[in-house]
Amino acid sequence: MEPHHGVPAETTPSPYQLKTNITRFSPGDWIQVTVDGSTYFRGFLLQARDAISQTYTATIGTFTLTDPIKTQLLTCFKHQGSAVSHMTDHKQTEVVVTWNAPDDAPQAVQFFVTVVAHYKKFWVKIPGPIIYQHDLTPLPPHFSTTPSLMPSSTPSILPGPFTSEGCGIFKSCLADPPGCDPGGDLNCFFLSMYEEDSQEKLMTFELSGPAEGYLAFALSMDKWMGNDDVYMCVNDGDRVSVSAAFVSGRTHPEDQSQRGLSSVSWRLADGLIQCKFSRPVKFSHEEPARYDLEQEYFLFLANGHDKFRKHSQQPLISTQRKCINGPPEVLTASRGPLIMKMHGALMLLAWMLTGSVGTFIASFYKQQWANQTLLGQKVWFQVHRGLMVLTVILTALAFCLPFFYRRGWSKHAGAHPYTGCCVLVLSLLQPVVAVFRPPPDSNRRFIFNWLHWGVGSVTEILAVAAMFIGIRQSSLPLPLPWATHVLIGYVTWMGSFRLLLLINKYLNVRRYMQRDCRCLCCADRCAVAVLVEKKRG
Repeated sequence: MEPHHGVPAETTPSPYQLKTNITRFSPGDWIQVTVDGSTYFRGFLLQARDAISQTYTATIGTFTLTDPIKTQLLTCFKHQGSAVSHMTDHKQTEVVVTWNAPDDAPQAVQFFVTVVAHYKKFWVKIPGPIIYQHDLTPLPPHFSTTPSLMPSSTPSILPGPFTSEGCGIFKSCLADPPGCDPGGDLNCFFLSMYEEDSQEKLMTFELSGPAEGYLAFALSMDKWMGNDDVYMCVNDGDRVSVSAAFVSGRTHPEDQSQRGLSSVSWRLADGLIQCKFSRPVKFSHEEPARYDLEQEYFLFLANGHDKFRKHSQQPLISTQRKCINGPPEVLTASRGPLIMKMHGALMLLAWMLTGSVGTFIASFYKQQWANQTLLGQKVWFQVHRGLMVLTVILTALAFCLPFFYRRGWSKHAGAHPYTGCCVLVLSLLQPVVAVFRPPPDSNRRFIFNWLHWGVGSVTEILAVAAMFIGIRQSSLPLPLPWATHVLIGYVTWMGSFRLLLLINKYLNVRRYMQRDCRCLCCADRCAVAVLVEKKRG
């Protein structure tokens, strides 16, 4: 319930409060909940939680809006309508909603709210009133309703680094680079899991990798971030904090706690974060946030530089689902999704091969193939048109792939998507302009020639710029700076080759003009000699 605004939450007393219209309820009742304060606020997040259970972190019941213009329902822990938030950042001093008590409501329910006064000033998880079912005695005043964040055991320091010994034999392992050993490779990202106690049904996890801020892995139903069971090892200065959390979307982890984790140990050395912990295969309380380890999941392995959990590179994602307590195996994974690799390959094929060759043909082979035809058209024109049509098709196909992968517009790709949109629009404009070109002998032909050349040149320049920006995208991990050097080398070679052909074209034109001039002079001299002979005769 904490906003990730880059600043810590307020620790001073909150000017806001929660109120309910009743203190006793029965399953199926509708309870009015009010958030108000002595000053205005711009945002809020309201949830209902079990007031008694220290291990149950999921939301309870659903809400009904009384002002849909200013408020909206959210889905938390796959529970639709289980939270309420603001719709806009307009100032308001009071919000009233209705909470619907479910049939399986716990005996005591407490409301919590996070309130944002403005972007850098907010209060997190302000406790509200507790309401009780009619047959329950109210809790004593000193009873703590805030879930305990104490771990199941006291964390200890690991005596030494992990190793890959036993991978595929008694434990399952995921490593990047593949086959690396965290015991000797400081650039090795490593995750292992094995069943430590078959009678107590405990799974032990080992996590290691170079990171300044945090290491984390997640259990996911698919290869998309969202609705994932997350486990984090966070660098807290001189120690490592190990905790579990839940990610409900492409957002930061929420409801971070150490409940259910045991045998926690950690190590900070040589720029590495290493942690080890155990958790039950199944939780007795069946928390929705903690997944059943007897099922199959995709594994995500991520790291970051800051405590706000932003990835520093594309997460490592297993290629196949894995039953967590299943037979030991060495897992394969990739940081670059296949669909994004196809996007990059098609764009490179379009603008480093077909597009470049097509422009070369039109620019430098028009005179060489001036009298040769193919299917009723000049050879140079047929080749040029075919290559450029293929370039447009490849560009359009490659353009669509990132939208399929991201399921929408990417907000964190910088200028790359905007440059790509310009390339696609100009690429589609070129054949449209070509369709309406005037005949070769038209006095307006020069307009088409300059427009066609200008649009094509700008498109090619933007395509090169998009490639330079694209090779740095996190979804397409390439070996930098070598990828940049290769691209610079190719562009330099293409530019040099084009310059040489332009010089050669200029020299050929000059040579033809000088030859024609000599022929013309010879013809003039011959004509004068004939006239002189006629006069003498």
